[in-house]
Amino acid sequence: MGHLTDQAIKETFKNYQFDIQWEPTIFLPKHPNALKFKALKSDETVLDEWTAYSVGGGTIVDDETESETIEIYEHKNLAEIMNWCNQNGKQFWEFIEDYEGANIWVFLEEVWNVMQESVERGLNRDGVLPGVLKLPRKAQSFYSKGKNYATPFKRRSQLFSYALAVSEENASGGKIVAAPTCGACGVMPSVLVHAKKVYKSDKTAILRALATAGLIGNLIKKNASISGAEVGCQGEVGTACAMASAATTQLMGGTIYQIEYAAEMGLEHHLGLTCDPVAGLVQIHVLKEMHLQQKGPWHTQLLQLFLMEDTALVLMKWWKPCTPPGLICKVSTAKLHRAGWRN
Repeated sequence: MGHLTDQAIKETFKNYQFDIQWEPTIFLPKHPNALKFKALKSDETVLDEWTAYSVGGGTIVDDETESETIEIYEHKNLAEIMNWCNQNGKQFWEFIEDYEGANIWVFLEEVWNVMQESVERGLNRDGVLPGVLKLPRKAQSFYSKGKNYATPFKRRSQLFSYALAVSEENASGGKIVAAPTCGACGVMPSVLVHAKKVYKSDKTAILRALATAGLIGNLIKKNASISGAEVGCQGEVGTACAMASAATTQLMGGTIYQIEYAAEMGLEHHLGLTCDPVAGLVQIHVLKEMHLQQKGPWHTQLLQLFLMEDTALVLMKWWKPCTPPGLICKVSTAKLHRAGWRN
């Protein structure tokens, strides 16, 4: 299972008789990422059953609940929040502090510590990731090689290695921060650790950037989805990049308008990003599999063409250019202008 959920279940119920049945072709109507528990008598009669849904970012709901947390924000979208910030002369992180209280900084400090620790652990571990792919860890190698590069390439290589380090910790069942999900957990820590080391961002600034990033992630989760099982990698990595873009822009002194624009661009450039995990694991995608098999670059290029074709076939016709208009019919020019858009 991608996030080692089956291993966690086996460890929890190791003193009980149980069986895990996989049903990859069954999609329940509430959410595709579902786990059904059944308690049985010795004669296989069902005593009770409960279905849980993992809807992204660690949130678990069932058929009777829509949210596992208490709603404390009265604002439902970024436009309303920006209006509040303008009226009160405050930044996004101040908006969060007003609603969450001072204890939010204690929580975010723990988040930041876990992020840093996951980067450090990932950079200092080698070996093979669990699962049938027998994929070797690469973060340590990337980091070591990067030390020999000129400064621009060195920094880029280190940035990549931080993200890999956390992703590999996730793939091996290590402690990470779902930011916003386990599958996209490497993006935020890599950017923030990079900002700390290269731009000397202090802890207070980083915690405030984390608050703003969390605001962006929650807005996407509330109004769309961050669940890869529901909307694909655009919902996970796309949201993570929007969060990281917002956080970085704030660290660089950006206004709330620049932060909003950065988050939008981070999400926009991942719209349509597909997800096809090899062997159901969050370790490697199809293109990397071709590279590991060492079949040469032309095989990879050929596979890209096949994937492009397959993706095109499942895309609805109104999501392509030069076809009957889709989104342009749903979002009129008048609505765009009311939202502040100008050509």
